[in-house]
Amino acid sequence: MARRCFAIVAAICVAAGLPPPSVASAAPAVGLPAAVAQPLTRARIPADALSVVVADVTAAGRVHLAHRADVPMNPASVMKLVTTVAALDVLGPAYTWRTAVYADGPVRDGVLAGSLYLRGDGDPKLVTERLWLLLRRVQALGIRHVAGDIVLDRSAFDLPPHDPGAFDGEPLRPYNAAPDALLVNFRAQVFTFVPDPVAGVARIGMEPPLAEVTVPQTVPLADGPCDDWRAALQADWSDARAPRFRGRYPASCGERVWPAAHPDPARHAARAVAGVWAALGGTLAGQVRDGTVPPGLAPRFVFESPPLIEVVRDVNKFSNNVMAQQLLLTLARAAGGSAPPGAQGPAPQPGGRPPAATFDAARAVVQAWWRERLGPDVPAPVIDNGAGLSREARVTAAALARLLQWVWASPWMPELMASLPAAGIDGTLRRSPMGAGVAHLKTGSLADVQALAGYVHGPRGQRRVLVAIVNHPNARAARPALDALVQWAAQLP
Repeated sequence: MARRCFAIVAAICVAAGLPPPSVASAAPAVGLPAAVAQPLTRARIPADALSVVVADVTAAGRVHLAHRADVPMNPASVMKLVTTVAALDVLGPAYTWRTAVYADGPVRDGVLAGSLYLRGDGDPKLVTERLWLLLRRVQALGIRHVAGDIVLDRSAFDLPPHDPGAFDGEPLRPYNAAPDALLVNFRAQVFTFVPDPVAGVARIGMEPPLAEVTVPQTVPLADGPCDDWRAALQADWSDARAPRFRGRYPASCGERVWPAAHPDPARHAARAVAGVWAALGGTLAGQVRDGTVPPGLAPRFVFESPPLIEVVRDVNKFSNNVMAQQLLLTLARAAGGSAPPGAQGPAPQPGGRPPAATFDAARAVVQAWWRERLGPDVPAPVIDNGAGLSREARVTAAALARLLQWVWASPWMPELMASLPAAGIDGTLRRSPMGAGVAHLKTGSLADVQALAGYVHGPRGQRRVLVAIVNHPNARAARPALDALVQWAAQLP
């Protein structure tokens, strides 16, 4: 509907000899509001480091502010808007991923006389509890002992080698995890610390249980405030199979959770599958290894993921990078041989299976989708991995504003709106000072990037799109200016 209305307005303008409207040209750019310019000055950030659009939610509506709207900027995690909107439109909010389970031998007296195969489909949410459910369903087939191997088929994605420390030198941060066709628990191990004052220790737990990995059961308690409690633990990750905590845990912290990427990411899925299988009482004669399902083998059952809308919510509310990458790659896999015009992907695999997804094919699908939905006059974003964890990704504020206007008139507006962090309420804006419920905005943050994009709610039911991107070494100091911009947009008459 938004596209049709915009086309009608454009046709009227052309007939009158006027240029068609756009986010950048529908109104002349005006100076930044003083409430925004002043905190920028205090942060020593020049006005030309900021790109802004504030406009009505309809494409033919009013542009209230356009400042450097057509300049390509690094949007950081705001790029997830492009990935999630494309996924909602191409795949549909009810789309699910299907992890197929195979066995190549008979089952007698609880023994599988052969190997068990788990073929990944790119499920972004195969977390510990869902892996537990999957393997419980295996046991419901009567399998307690696997005489062969447990084989992990990850051939749905064709990915280049990944160095988790290449982006910022933080290989153990979960946000640096790489995608995987059989992604288990985001490739993370989650440690819990529960104080036991009587024993003078904090008790340590780890999920998922990882085969071959031993973790200390306790760490001594310490007095004092709960400041940098992670540093106080003095964690030693040098041995992926034996993490150690050589310091103390402040008792004042109460119960805390520490998610960390597994230091040996290539082995994480195998160790998690082996660990959960053993925790369920299952036994294995062989090993958990990578491989592929033999041709012609029919699945014993298919384990479905939560629906895409739940994944989109996690991606946007909590800015989950690896889930966003899984979504992007799924677009290429789902397109298969029926990709939109201009999207070129690899050939289907033997047996009619969809082609293995690559980032190149996924980017082509999104570019073609963008041209189809937004038209050739709205410059398409430069997408890297779909998560915004990139130095190369680029998009203009005007293009993002048009995307938000298109979504507003689409069937997917309620799903996208519900997935965005609500200011002062949840997600990455839970502690925002800009006012509870004043906006639903995707946030973006890198060392030199601060960004917001989404919808601002006026006091009398007005709805406006807002896009603001700062690219500058002092970008972190721009948060007060961006908060002030949201307040200004919300109070517009």
